[in-house]
Amino acid sequence: MTHPCTRPRLRRVAVVATVVGVLLAQAAAGTAVALPSSSESASVASAARQPSPSPSGDDVRELTPDVKRELDLTVQRVMRQAKVPGVTVGIWTPDKGEYVKSFGIADKNTGEPMSPDLYMRIGSETKTFTVTALLELVDQGSISLDDTIDKYVDGVPNGGKITLRQLAGMRSGLFNYSQDEGFFKALTSNPRRPFTPQELLGYSFRHPVMFPPGQQFYYCNTNLILLGLVVEKISGQTLADYIHDTVLEPAGMNHTLFPTGAEFPRPHSQGYTDQTANGQVEDAATWNPSSAWAAGAMISDLQDLRVWARTVATGQLPDGDTLISPATQKQRLTFPPTPMPGTGYGLGIFDVQGWIGHNGSLPGYESLTVYMPSEQATLVVVLNTDIDYKGQEPSTLFGDAITRIISPDHIFDLPAQPAAR
Repeated sequence: MTHPCTRPRLRRVAVVATVVGVLLAQAAAGTAVALPSSSESASVASAARQPSPSPSGDDVRELTPDVKRELDLTVQRVMRQAKVPGVTVGIWTPDKGEYVKSFGIADKNTGEPMSPDLYMRIGSETKTFTVTALLELVDQGSISLDDTIDKYVDGVPNGGKITLRQLAGMRSGLFNYSQDEGFFKALTSNPRRPFTPQELLGYSFRHPVMFPPGQQFYYCNTNLILLGLVVEKISGQTLADYIHDTVLEPAGMNHTLFPTGAEFPRPHSQGYTDQTANGQVEDAATWNPSSAWAAGAMISDLQDLRVWARTVATGQLPDGDTLISPATQKQRLTFPPTPMPGTGYGLGIFDVQGWIGHNGSLPGYESLTVYMPSEQATLVVVLNTDIDYKGQEPSTLFGDAITRIISPDHIFDLPAQPAAR
């Protein structure tokens, strides 16, 4: 995941994305954990947890002037340690205040300051939109989560055994294409080139399957490329158009888009990465995000991500209407075990210590969008680098540091994950 949420992290072993790919993994690599055999499936289901509201009502601290000053100092400390050029943080609660503030610069060349209105690439948060589109088709009766992928896409290794549910839940056993050396070379040699979904799958399918479907958890961008193709085949629309028409427009998210090329609306932040052929830091703002497509290509801004945090975690639109049916949303928010303590991964979404959502990482950019149902609290972090600090993604560092202040009993402590075995 790169953390799951996350980046195709090119060649580096990542994590699940947190990768809140993310949460979770370094998007490139993944984490695998053995699950019980099929004869034990009932006990696995009972072990899977559902998020439940806390009756205490004090899971998030009031955002007093003192707490806000503490947040200011903490965000600036993380920036200095991780050498983050610019970051914006948004925290919203219904009755304990809000905090929206930008720090640092959006452009190293001009010195333009970071600000809350900038468009940002959101990496693996795209997974939450792709899976939402898939779940809408489930609600329409057009597909079933227990369909196997070979019903929709030919040539998938183990395609007659891998279900759509296993793809969305990162339990397919397919190799993560963004960990392939050929992909790394192709991307870094010409990061502005377009990739087709079929090209991305080709990098994965040249590798043997890693484990039988359903038996391990492994954050894998390949899964989302396949689900994007399913959405296109069944809807008869491009993935970008379907997400716009059935997800973004109903949610009123007018500053979020699924780019078809390297387009990047203004104003946007520049983005700084070391995921380059020579390891030198470059500005990735003009890179073509088709290298991540359904797993990580989307663009948004702080206010739209605020809307999305609640929408994706509850299945409800801002006007109270339903985006995903309660029954299907319940399946989405069932979190089977993962190797990460305190962390579950449902259908394209994380639960990290009670914070539900995803993180994202793409060369030059990272993001974190999470929601705590017990407090109706939202946390969004967007920043303009994906360069790790001591093996941790900077978005996770911010999430951890901020939640230690505002929700000390619910710390977003998504760990880096070992490589899949």
